[in-house]
Amino acid sequence: LIFTSSLILGTTITISSNHWITAWAGLEINTLAILPLIAKSHHPRAIEAATKYFLTQATASALLLFSAMMNAWHTGQWDITQLTHPTACLILTSALAMKLGLAPFHFWFPEVLQGSPLTTALLLSTLMKFPPMTLLFMTSPSLNPTLLTYMAILSTALGGWMGLNQTQIRKILAFSSISHLGWMAIIVSYHPKLTLLNFYLYSLITATVFLTLNTIKTSKLSTLMTTWAKTPALSTMLLLTLLSLAGLPPFTGFLPKWLIIQELTKQSMAPAATTISLLSLLSLFFYLRLAYCATITLPPHTTNHMKQWHISKPTPSAIAILTTTSTMLLPISPLILTTV
Repeated sequence: LIFTSSLILGTTITISSNHWITAWAGLEINTLAILPLIAKSHHPRAIEAATKYFLTQATASALLLFSAMMNAWHTGQWDITQLTHPTACLILTSALAMKLGLAPFHFWFPEVLQGSPLTTALLLSTLMKFPPMTLLFMTSPSLNPTLLTYMAILSTALGGWMGLNQTQIRKILAFSSISHLGWMAIIVSYHPKLTLLNFYLYSLITATVFLTLNTIKTSKLSTLMTTWAKTPALSTMLLLTLLSLAGLPPFTGFLPKWLIIQELTKQSMAPAATTISLLSLLSLFFYLRLAYCATITLPPHTTNHMKQWHISKPTPSAIAILTTTSTMLLPISPLILTTV
């Protein structure tokens, strides 16, 4: 309870602050609150994940504070929106990229996610990305668009390529998160609200996937193959949600990609839009692979792991609501657009 309330407190402090020091304090509270949740299982891999997470986040926080102090030294301003010094902007971009796991600072993220339990992994990919995302949103006018575009395309490429040969579901979802961050970073200088919309919808869909996997207690592709016999309804939901996460047209996940490509074309950045769209096909491959393992493969009878008992529990209502929203929001996109 203490750690969860600290997480909420840290996030709230950061997203509601105007001063760099309070934003930094909120990020620190967040980092310290999530560490026990990562290392909860006392497994060596969990301890390693917590250590890696702590080191990267501490470095990123130090860089963030350094850029704020440099800006204050040159301009006398501690206000988040008044970031004008070019070197401070560069350092801040790298600090936020490290906080978010945006390429080329993405190496810690799959390892940390692999060492965490599924619920903590969900927090790491959604709630913990919210404070740095709001800082990115607030400082977006002063950041360098070219640098962000290059980092975004690199993120989408690496997230797609490195996720191709993974068998651990948490690592696949980590690389999917890196590739989605690319989509958010490419548009933040031109239309910051689209970045937030993309982040909200990504969080919604990822929450559905993680909670579904948590319900069926699955963390590897080989165990995912046996879930169809156990929970057919939940597996079907997982299939639809994964297709939505890939950004295929009739689902919610298509909406932010469509809007981002449209906005990039308006900004005469059609080559960047084409590149990032083609690179997202790489991640589509491993989503389809996950979906294929979850629903289309029936396991052979000589499985190596224990057969799980067939349980006919009803699907949790939270997952049902989340699945509905993460697949069926496309028809009400005009309504969503009026709020953006």
